[in-house]
Amino acid sequence: MTTAAIEVHDVTKVFGGGHTLFGRSRHAVTAVNQVSLSVGRGETLAVVGESGSGKSTLARMLVGLEQPTSGTLRIGGRDAAELRRAGALAFGKMIQYVFQDPIASLNPRKTIGQILETPLKLLCGYDAAERQSRVAELLDAVQMPGDTLQRYPHEFSGGQAQRIAIARALAAEAEVFVLDEPVSALDVSVQAQILLLLRDLKRRFGLSYLFISHDLAVVEAIADRIAVMHRGEIVEIGPAARLFADPQHAYTKRLIASAPRIRKE
Repeated sequence: MTTAAIEVHDVTKVFGGGHTLFGRSRHAVTAVNQVSLSVGRGETLAVVGESGSGKSTLARMLVGLEQPTSGTLRIGGRDAAELRRAGALAFGKMIQYVFQDPIASLNPRKTIGQILETPLKLLCGYDAAERQSRVAELLDAVQMPGDTLQRYPHEFSGGQAQRIAIARALAAEAEVFVLDEPVSALDVSVQAQILLLLRDLKRRFGLSYLFISHDLAVVEAIADRIAVMHRGEIVEIGPAARLFADPQHAYTKRLIASAPRIRKE
């Protein structure tokens, strides 16, 4: 049996609680409440919901930026807590995070060449010649020109910067990507280009995606399955085509009724 790319079992994340310095009690907020889901190898699972539904907190736990209060997370069959203890290098080889704001996620003091070479050197152990060759392959994969390497992040548009951020994730040679609202800051025409690129890269490199979004029109264009998150809980999960054609939960029905529609090619 093939190990799932991501496995989440009864994960809960509670913020706050306890008492302040002056003895006042703090209200605990449950951002994620007993969530269970899995992402198969080569699959795109979209997690959708309104702002505050807990979807980004779930994403941050998967990549080690937050730790769950309870429950277990497994990446490629390995316990996420063990990966954290093994260090950032072990985590980075297993799973990569693509942020909503690509320009802010790129170091403004480094050239794109330096940004792309860092994971190749630290995570993959490539020598200088290997890094040079691999960087050229990465730029080609995300359809960016060779002169990109000498430039800095602020010189690029949002769509171009997101292509570079995706190339950086590819450089780590991880097969699992968490994409947290990766096109929400982009114009609609650029969104479509990035979604097509992500679909192509998934097929080409055998990637698995957990795709976080509030936009069902975007999700319909890329997802194999959809998990609908509401107030920290998964209220519905299933194949994308079935969920759009026959939603079961009242919250899902409301989301779909209010969303524009775009179809997969």
